[in-house]
Amino acid sequence: MTTHHFQPTHYHTTIGSHEAVLRLQPGDTVITTTVDARGQDSSGQQITSPGNPMTGPFFIEGAEPGDTLVIHLDKLTPNRPLGWTRRMVAPHVVDPEYTPQLPWPADDAQGLAQWRVDLTNGTVTMVDPPAPLAGLALPVNPMVGCFGVAPARGEAISTATSSHHGGNMDYNGFVAGTTVYFPVLTAGALFHIGDGHAVQGDGEIVGTGVEISFDVEFTVDLRKGWHTRWPRGENSTHIFTVGNARPLDQCVQHATTEMIRWLQNDYGLTGEAAHLLLGQAVQYDMGNIFDPAYTMVCKMAKRWLS
Repeated sequence: MTTHHFQPTHYHTTIGSHEAVLRLQPGDTVITTTVDARGQDSSGQQITSPGNPMTGPFFIEGAEPGDTLVIHLDKLTPNRPLGWTRRMVAPHVVDPEYTPQLPWPADDAQGLAQWRVDLTNGTVTMVDPPAPLAGLALPVNPMVGCFGVAPARGEAISTATSSHHGGNMDYNGFVAGTTVYFPVLTAGALFHIGDGHAVQGDGEIVGTGVEISFDVEFTVDLRKGWHTRWPRGENSTHIFTVGNARPLDQCVQHATTEMIRWLQNDYGLTGEAAHLLLGQAVQYDMGNIFDPAYTMVCKMAKRWLS
């Protein structure tokens, strides 16, 4: 097991079979950095094209289709004092008749909201807030918005969206201490990571979290022959599965089906038992409902699985 210190020199706005920047053995740890969604680094300078630029990809030795890549999110730390967000919720998350009342225009040319990120006090506060929000301080909750593995058959998928491979899921449960499982779809898995948020509400309904560059530490592992179809994860209290698609009901279908498979194949539940348990104990979290594919997370508390 080796710890690698990696400094990116270029980034990708697709997740695909790009040339690997580093080859890792299962059990290795990587300490690196990410730029924000607009390509801005820790100094606030734009050093690459916008659009959720990814650090990587990282090639994991021995990873083959049919395996599952394990990513332990060890540390996710904003590395500058200012982040930014858009100012208006997406029109498709409100009633159609309400859209004329939204605070148009919504384009970035009208300015972005700036946010101070204070790691010492653990708060995120707005710079020049509207009067009703003066004094608002949100707790810092650093999360990774976009990460995943190369899709199958040489496909490259925009970091604006998500699918089986992961991608731009924007789920605020992807925080330090979480373990994430991705289906390996091509040799070496080719893991990408980026799009850090200091905090974000469910759904990323304004199209951003508090976007910021990160110092990142993650550890890779491999589960040979453990076949998964969609991203999975776990933390100290829950296991969860992730469905990425549009419309929203399709996300629910993917996430729920993946959870049923997990409960039956790894926890020994019969189909009937899995359905009965899910029916009364399942929880759902909303990931991204802004981008081309939406994200829904199906959760099960570990206390019901002991």
